[in-house]
Amino acid sequence: MTPTLLIDGRSGSGKTELATLLARGTGAQLVRMDALYPGWGGLAAGSELVTRLLTTGRWQRWDWERSQRAEWHEVDLTRPLIVEGCGALTAANRALATFGIWLELDATTRKQRALARDGDTYAPHWNEWAAQEDALIARENPAALADDRVNGNMAERDGRTTSPDDVHATSTRSDLLARWCALLDPARVEP
Repeated sequence: MTPTLLIDGRSGSGKTELATLLARGTGAQLVRMDALYPGWGGLAAGSELVTRLLTTGRWQRWDWERSQRAEWHEVDLTRPLIVEGCGALTAANRALATFGIWLELDATTRKQRALARDGDTYAPHWNEWAAQEDALIARENPAALADDRVNGNMAERDGRTTSPDDVHATSTRSDLLARWCALLDPARVEP
């Protein structure tokens, strides 16, 4: 099976930073679900589009400015792939992937991060998006589907190593990153 990694967590939990770090470190293809969601009310629909992406290798970008679907994109399903975003880790998607990561972080820090990143664009939609996250989490329980559950602070850019208790019961930040990079190694692809 070609290595496929799903990175999920609530908004502002560190998914984007972690996915960027791993894609740069491994050369894996990266699809961000922000390009899939059909608008602010589209978390569930975006999650379902991941299933199509993982089976066909095709996805259509959502044009946020025009509120409509835009151009099609393709990924090479024979190469390592990372899909990151809220709703990536569902039962249907996990069945098609090699590994899943759930990032956890307190609500206050998540909101501060998300609004610092997206500001006035996101602020009016925070509660609507959080309600969609609640519904998806209640339905899918993505944390239980994950192979690793980690503290979202581990993805910070400053290179700071968090304590093992903050990240994973027995692993340091560098141990986890090395493990995930090894999972995405193109040499793992079966002929």
